[in-house]
Amino acid sequence: MSEPAPSAEASGNARPYSVSELAFALKRTLEDAYGFVRLRGELSKVTHHSNGHVYLTLKDDRAAIDGVVWKGQVRGLQVRPEQGLEVIVTGKITAYPQGSRYQIVIETMEPAGVGALLAQLERLKAKLQTEGLFAPERKRPIPPMPAVVGVITSPTGAVIRDILHRIRDRWPCRVVVWPVVVQGDAAAGQVCAAIRGFCALDPNGPVPKPDVLIVARGGGSVEDLWPFNDETLARTVADCTIPLISAVGHETDTTLIDFVSDRRAPTPTAAAEMATPVLAELKALVADYGARMHRCGGRAVEDRRAKVAHAKRALDRVPDLVRLAEQRFDIVSGRLAAGLAKNAAAHERDLVRVASRLSPLLLQRPQAVQKQRLDGVTARLQPAVERKLERTSERLASLAKLYASVDPERPLKRGFARVTRADGSIVRAGAELERGEAVAIKFGDEVTRNAVVDGVTPDPLKAEPAKPARPRAKTPSPAQGDLF
Repeated sequence: MSEPAPSAEASGNARPYSVSELAFALKRTLEDAYGFVRLRGELSKVTHHSNGHVYLTLKDDRAAIDGVVWKGQVRGLQVRPEQGLEVIVTGKITAYPQGSRYQIVIETMEPAGVGALLAQLERLKAKLQTEGLFAPERKRPIPPMPAVVGVITSPTGAVIRDILHRIRDRWPCRVVVWPVVVQGDAAAGQVCAAIRGFCALDPNGPVPKPDVLIVARGGGSVEDLWPFNDETLARTVADCTIPLISAVGHETDTTLIDFVSDRRAPTPTAAAEMATPVLAELKALVADYGARMHRCGGRAVEDRRAKVAHAKRALDRVPDLVRLAEQRFDIVSGRLAAGLAKNAAAHERDLVRVASRLSPLLLQRPQAVQKQRLDGVTARLQPAVERKLERTSERLASLAKLYASVDPERPLKRGFARVTRADGSIVRAGAELERGEAVAIKFGDEVTRNAVVDGVTPDPLKAEPAKPARPRAKTPSPAQGDLF
C-alpha cells in the first residue's frame, strides 16, 4: 500500500489557482462590489464599430478607464458619444479576462457639461443653423470645368503639394494659391481675408478670379483645428460669392465651415478631385460619343438601305408596269370606235321608234285646252276688273273735287286777299293787329303788297305810282252769285 499524500495544510502551501480561475474570480469580485456605479469623465478614443457597439475611454486629468456601450443600449443614450464630450455614465465595472484589464459597461449616458470649447461650438452651431446658414438650398453647385482654381492653405505644408499634384494629373487649369497660416490665433483672420480677396478680384485683371475655392488643412487635434470653428470665418464662407469646398482635417474631423461651405471634402486630395474633372475621361467620353454617333448613323443608313432593297424586291419593274398599261390602252382604244358606232345606232333606233308616235295633234290638243281655260278665266274676270276701274275713277274724281275745295289759293282767284304778318303767320281777325304793325297782302294775281295798319301815310315823294288795275270781266256763275 502506498502512503497517503500529505494535505495542503501539512505541506504548508496554498492551493494554486489557474489563470482563468483568478481572472474570473476578480471579474466576479468587481461586478459584485461595483455592480452599479455613476461615473463622470471626458470621452476620448471614441470608436463606433461596424457591429453597432461603441468603444471609448473615460478620462480625467490623472486616470482613464475603458468603456463599452453594447449596441442594444446605443439607441437609448441621451447623447451621441463624441470626442471631447464630458458626460456622466452609469453602469457596472467588469473585467476583460483575455486582456487582464477592467472596464465599465455603460447603460446610460448624459451630458455633464461639455468641455468649454465643445460647448461654445455647439451653441454657435445651433445659432448659425437657426439663421439658415446650413440650409441645403443655399449651397451652390461646383462648376464642372473650372478655368481657375483658388487654394487657401499654408504654402509650406504637404497639403498644397498634394492638391497641385492631383490637379495637374486631372485637369489643365490655372491654380492661384493664397498663402495663410492654418493654426493659431491669426489663422481665422487670414483665411477670412483670403476669401474676401478672392471674391474682390477682377475677372479681367492680372490675377484672374477663381471659379472655385478650396480651403484646405491637414489633420490635427481639436485645438489645432479650432480656428476653422470661428464665427466670423463661418459667416465669411457663407457670404462668399464663389463656390467653396472645405477640406479641413481628415475624414473624421469636422469643423464649423464644413457645414457652411458648398461642399465638404474628407481630405485635401478629395477636394482637388471634386473641383476638377479628369481630362482623359472627358476625352474618352467625347471619343466614345463620337464613335457611338458614327455607329448609330451608319446603322441607320444600313437599316434604311435594307428597307429600300426589301421594298424594291416587292415592287414590279417599271417597264413591266408600263407594258401592262400600254396593253390595256391598246385594247380599250380598239374597242372605242366600234362602241361609239354601236351607241349611235342604238340612239338612232330609239329616236325613230319615238318619232313614229309623234304628230301635230299631240301638241295642238293641249294648246286648245289651255286656250279654252284662258278664255273662261278672262270672261269671268273682265266684269270685275271693269267695276273696279269705275269705282277707282269715281273715288279719284271726288278726291280731286275735295282738293280743289280746300286749295288755299282758290279764294284769292275769287277776289279775296290773304294778310300775313312779318313772320309769315296768317292774320285771321282784325283785332289781332296792332297800330303801326307791318303786314303783307297777297292777291289773286300772285302779287303781294306791303302795308301798315291804321293810317300811316306813305311819303308822296317815295310812293310808287300805282299801277292801273286791270279790268276784270264780271261773268257771274249761274251757280254762285257775285260777291261784289
